[in-house]
Amino acid sequence: MAKVHMKLSAATKDQASSPWLWRLAREFDVEVNLLKANVDEDFGWVFISLSGPLDEIQRATAWLQTTGLNVDPVERSVSEE
Repeated sequence: MAKVHMKLSAATKDQASSPWLWRLAREFDVEVNLLKANVDEDFGWVFISLSGPLDEIQRATAWLQTTGLNVDPVERSVSEE
């Protein structure tokens, strides 16, 4: 099982109000752990960890990048648990 930490930022009202964390957990075989967050109606950021098979983490990360969110990986590589 692999694990990666990332910060996601929403810069618009539509992005901040979209249920992208729910979709992330629902549509991909990854465990989403919310570590810190600051979200209001116009802007927000979350610090999360994703755990699961490496290929699913890669698919989830690729999908996140298509949402328009700012996706900032904290580590340069994925750690194995």
